[in-house]
Amino acid sequence: MMKIAIAGASGRMGRMLIETVLTANDAKLVGALDRPNSSAIGEDAGAFLGQKTGITVTGDVDVALRQAEFLIDFTRPDGTLTHLPVAEKYGVKMIIGTTGFSEKQKERLQETGKNLALVFAPNMSIGVNATFKLLEVAAKILNNSYDIEIVEAHHRHKVDAPSGTALHMGEVVANALGRDLKTCAVYSREGITGERASSTIGFSTIRGGDIIGDHTVLFAGLGERIEITHKSSSRLSYAQGSLYAARFLATRSVGVFDMQDVLGLR
Repeated sequence: MMKIAIAGASGRMGRMLIETVLTANDAKLVGALDRPNSSAIGEDAGAFLGQKTGITVTGDVDVALRQAEFLIDFTRPDGTLTHLPVAEKYGVKMIIGTTGFSEKQKERLQETGKNLALVFAPNMSIGVNATFKLLEVAAKILNNSYDIEIVEAHHRHKVDAPSGTALHMGEVVANALGRDLKTCAVYSREGITGERASSTIGFSTIRGGDIIGDHTVLFAGLGERIEITHKSSSRLSYAQGSLYAARFLATRSVGVFDMQDVLGLR
């Protein structure tokens, strides 16, 4: 049985992760972590399901991780980086779905990978990762003859934009075309912008309601256009992908991996 702790236990994603772990036949919930000022502190981790798990939600990272083999973390960059040294101290492997990291913060994750096994991915969904592969193939076939635009939509509570998934889609396409996303991305358009430069990759962001996550990459050519779209109707796909990642990490001791590694899509 994989002994798993969940960060952000009272959040929408945290609760989905807890429910998924509780129903998995090869996983056991051993820790539930939340912000120290969360109203969930002191409650049973399964209270929202009407279940008693015997695991109390805590704001103490040491307490949450002491019995764990894996920590699944879909929180925020500062929170994940706070959990990182404690996970390293106890040898707790991490599955990180947090987005919005700066380049310097990503370097910190890579450094930790020298001593600890991590799966760090902008999206844990198996379907989204299949979409990444489709985008790579499409970009190579279509080459530089098509204009590329990426449109993403998420719920009103998401704090970073564009989404980590949209940015990774841009990176996949840019790499396939021999471009550097840092220099070819366009994140906003307003006023008299002039004609579209053919080498750019544009991003558009929508925030509203309870949209789980929609992503479309548009390849617009002369006389035709191709759209590759993934739509999430539930956070369950992210949670199930996280357990796939934990199973993958069970045989690794160090290194930073992503879901392409987990699914054998390299």
